[in-house]
Amino acid sequence: MTCISRRPAPLLAGLLAVLPAMLSILPAAAQMRGHGGPVRALALSHDGRLAISGSFDQSAILWGLDTGAALGVLRFHEGAVNAVAGLPDGRFASASEDGRIALWRLGRAEPEQVLDGHSGPVAGLAVSADGAALASASWDGTARVWPLAGGAPRVLEGHRGNVNAVAFLPDGRPVTAGADATVRVWPSEGASLTLATLPTALSALAVTADGEIAAAGADATLRFLRADGTVRAAVELGPQPVIALAPSPDGRRIAAATAGGTVAVVERETARVLLRLVGPGLPVWSVAWRPDGTELVTGGGDRLVRRWDARSGEPIGALAMPRPGNPLAAYHGDRGAEVFGACVACHTLTPGEETRAGPTLAGLFGRRIASLPDYRYSEPLKRMDIVWTPETVARLFEVGPARYTPGTKMPEQTIGSAADREALVRFLEKATRQP
Repeated sequence: MTCISRRPAPLLAGLLAVLPAMLSILPAAAQMRGHGGPVRALALSHDGRLAISGSFDQSAILWGLDTGAALGVLRFHEGAVNAVAGLPDGRFASASEDGRIALWRLGRAEPEQVLDGHSGPVAGLAVSADGAALASASWDGTARVWPLAGGAPRVLEGHRGNVNAVAFLPDGRPVTAGADATVRVWPSEGASLTLATLPTALSALAVTADGEIAAAGADATLRFLRADGTVRAAVELGPQPVIALAPSPDGRRIAAATAGGTVAVVERETARVLLRLVGPGLPVWSVAWRPDGTELVTGGGDRLVRRWDARSGEPIGALAMPRPGNPLAAYHGDRGAEVFGACVACHTLTPGEETRAGPTLAGLFGRRIASLPDYRYSEPLKRMDIVWTPETVARLFEVGPARYTPGTKMPEQTIGSAADREALVRFLEKATRQP
């Protein structure tokens, strides 16, 4: 069932009144630290002074870009915040793996509206050129177009699998890209037009003011598509997949962020890489331009929001490159630790570490499922009668989270090897034991 709910929200006292002064007197910081997990999404206000970031730690943060000050931490979602957007009326939108979209107004501690209708994680958001509609892409296989003035959304069905990205053409038609390797344009009525089927699963999409579509994904190649779906130009940016795209305000350049930790700035006309932004080597999950096109803002696996000179590729301010400490360093050579490496981005092993997308595993064995008081679990998990033991953990990864714990927000994954499951359990018994 689709609904739009409105929630009362108390004002954060005096924030709107003092914001101009805060932006002028606080010291500038080119690297903004505040998230407890990778920065999954970024968007800027229309004047470029404010940014919103979304993270695997389930929060969004509003920033003053010229000062580096965090103006508010927005906590509402029950899962990683995968997408954010700035709206023309000054509001911001955040969307999560919990399937919900929250609309925020500066100075309020709770969402002004909640758009509820997706049955799977929301992976992308886009705002129409006229500011009248917000589009969302979801892993439930659909996209939706929400009228911001109110009313039921238009549901776009046709992709086979996850819809990973969404954008709008200048004439208002939505465009989507998905794991089925297709780019689809949606006319005002009826089924979608499959504009192109590309050689790879797609994770990123951008549309320029003249209507050209840029798409990229697993094969690390950025492709520019004509209106008839043919590829006008392509540029390889590998070896790592492209996971985010952003067109410059003038449409002449495309910023392409990669899982390898770099951002390529590509000249659209020639499909030539003009420069690369090189960070600490961790995935860059999100990228956005400031309105004058001279500066880029990125968010990545180092949990920082960073500012860059888009003309030189140099960081603005001193570029510290701290890599988060490796919690598995003490277990070098342990097969179970190697298997757990796929989980460390979302789960901590010891108490007191920064919040991540999933609950801490400290003291895991003997604990009832969904019982930590400071973590937001889905309602189906709260109703389950499972106690974590070596046997139940092994079973979780034998059949997969979706079957063993229906309603979980955990990404679907299985461990086919019984030996690897046993090694993982032995590792967790050691690493999560509390004094």
